[in-house]
Amino acid sequence: MQIHNVSQQNSILNTFLSEIRDINIQKDPMRFRRNIERIGEILGYELSKSLNYKSSSVETPLGNCDINLLENDIVLCSVLRAGVPLHNGLLNYFDKAENAFISAYRHHKDNPESFEIIVEYLACPNLEGKTLILADPMLATGQSMVATFEALKPFGMPKEIHLVSVIGAGQGADFVGNQFGDNTHLWIAAIDEKLNSKGYIIPGLGDAGDLAFGEKLQH
Repeated sequence: MQIHNVSQQNSILNTFLSEIRDINIQKDPMRFRRNIERIGEILGYELSKSLNYKSSSVETPLGNCDINLLENDIVLCSVLRAGVPLHNGLLNYFDKAENAFISAYRHHKDNPESFEIIVEYLACPNLEGKTLILADPMLATGQSMVATFEALKPFGMPKEIHLVSVIGAGQGADFVGNQFGDNTHLWIAAIDEKLNSKGYIIPGLGDAGDLAFGEKLQH
């Protein structure tokens, strides 16, 4: 798997990253969602450079213009609920993409420091031979990303896979790197140093779903 850590080069991305991490700016959920969306747009732009293009001709009022246009058949799949703003950012750029949605959450049994990933809802088009963009804003342990892909397998085998995350831990990036094949790319805005004992990214930003949509009741 190829890892593209976009924050390794300075850009306006750093501003959006700083704001989603800032404990005071986080108090504005609309701004938090918008910044996640803008990060999705930047990651989508960077990802687009690796896709396939074909020569096309566009008729203007004054003549014809030759231009290379995207030819990939893209399916954009996001993990609910935290993935919705990231999905919107990617969809702003890949506006002709088909869409898939899946719910995946951590289920804690008796030990609050151990969990399993539960998938309860899935809506997906045919994936056979297509380009799958799998988006989840937080790449902590990497288990959610792997569980999500396993749930998608009955819908066909994509030609190529692109994973998109906002913030991840090195441990999670290593885990998905070992689980996905060589035709997979990880596009990520920042990779943090570690996970705590509960599997949360440090320094991270907290719970992206709660910050975007409000606190949830546990069940």
